[in-house]
Amino acid sequence: MPIYEYECRECDHPFELLVLGATTAACPACEATDVEKLVSLSSSSSDSSRRRNISLARKYGGKDEIEKAHAEHDARHKHSH
Repeated sequence: MPIYEYECRECDHPFELLVLGATTAACPACEATDVEKLVSLSSSSSDSSRRRNISLARKYGGKDEIEKAHAEHDARHKHSH
């Protein structure tokens, strides 16, 4: 089931649409059917790319938690004095 990207020629609204069989693309913003199919980049995923993405998310996501913990500690420390 392919997902296509379109742009409405009436209101310039970009949108994606899951195309099933004889689906006619219509703009969700203005309901016009005068739409242009855009060129989309395909994507693929492998075990190594998933592992790399998870590792990066953990690496950068952990920084937010550390900063939050420091801010909470500082706030508690300032209010206790």
